[in-house]
Amino acid sequence: MSLLRSLAFNLLFWLWTTVAVLGMSPMLLGPPRWSSRAQFVWAAGTEFLARHVLGIRFRVRGRENIPAGAVIVACKHQSAYETIVMSLMLPNPAVVMKRELLAIPIYGWYSLRMGMIPVDRSASSLAMRQMLRAAERAAAENRAIVIFPEGTRTAPGAAPHYLPGVAGLYRHLNLPVVPVAIDSGLLWGRNAFKKHPGTVTFQYLPPIMPGLDRRVFMAELEERIESATAALLAESGFRGQEHEQAGESRG
Repeated sequence: MSLLRSLAFNLLFWLWTTVAVLGMSPMLLGPPRWSSRAQFVWAAGTEFLARHVLGIRFRVRGRENIPAGAVIVACKHQSAYETIVMSLMLPNPAVVMKRELLAIPIYGWYSLRMGMIPVDRSASSLAMRQMLRAAERAAAENRAIVIFPEGTRTAPGAAPHYLPGVAGLYRHLNLPVVPVAIDSGLLWGRNAFKKHPGTVTFQYLPPIMPGLDRRVFMAELEERIESATAALLAESGFRGQEHEQAGESRG
């Protein structure tokens, strides 16, 4: 059953994406908020498909931990699912994204119009300065800045590898950082075609306030996210390789 649902979802997802991107393309000619609205509509439609075709829903814990105004949201990254629904939970977020994604026709144009924050993963000083300038503009507009500190999707239970970009934002912008733990990888694998029904939990943790030393901040951020993520995985009955094998056998 999961395989058939996944096939149907993929077909409907690409159909919806084509219709939405082309149908709302005139909004690119308007102010940035029009493009942001188009992104919200696309994300809402995709979440609708995930909920009704795949049977994947999401719940949010700790929403009260998100301060009003500009803030950095540092989210664990396990699947594409969180990149879709994050814009449904936060008003007009500015997401730190790979610069290569800007080369995608129309999608890249939307991203630029929405004021997303492209980053060159070469980790050069120029790339960092460009990222910080774009983040400054987003903070001046009181937007939440979303970053995935590991820079790529990590399978549940895999050893984390946090990159320095989030520390650069933290120090330069002098903003609180809200860590976010998730368990999306249990249902929507990072490279898996077949997805499984269930509920994804997003847990917003108490913010890390500005002023910490870089190394102290990075250690605190990783400890909070990884501990809370491990708790979510345990709550879902995750048992490492045993869980993955069981997931492959579900139909």
